[in-house]
Amino acid sequence: MILFDLKCAKGHVFEAWFKDGDTFTVQSKTGEIVCPLCGNSDITKAPMAPQLARRRVDQGRSSNLAPDPEAEQIAAAKQLIEALQHKVEENCDYVGEKFAEEARKIHYGEVEKRGIYGEATDMEAGDLEDEGIEFHRLPRLPQSDA
Repeated sequence: MILFDLKCAKGHVFEAWFKDGDTFTVQSKTGEIVCPLCGNSDITKAPMAPQLARRRVDQGRSSNLAPDPEAEQIAAAKQLIEALQHKVEENCDYVGEKFAEEARKIHYGEVEKRGIYGEATDMEAGDLEDEGIEFHRLPRLPQSDA
């Protein structure tokens, strides 16, 4: 196994483990490696100095490169979104694709008032807004293998 400092085309730096250098090359050419901060798949190896003391940046990942303020802001925002998602999942009922239907039932008093979350199309969301039904769209982060 080998650890590489990687850099996306937008300049975000992150680390990744590979079986060997050839595995990195293959995965890089096929677009299998993506930046965990922005999803960009144009990835190159970042300059490395393995013998230097390492310092901590970006959610506990270490790097020999100077911290990237934009990457740190993105990482902080990502943490907040993840915390919000966790809070919603802990305290609300998941209703899946029936979100609009359930939101209407709650709004019109057909069922007991409770927190719900799920999916709604843009059209369904527009209809809920037109009816004056209060709801909030929450950002969803892409699933990560890391």
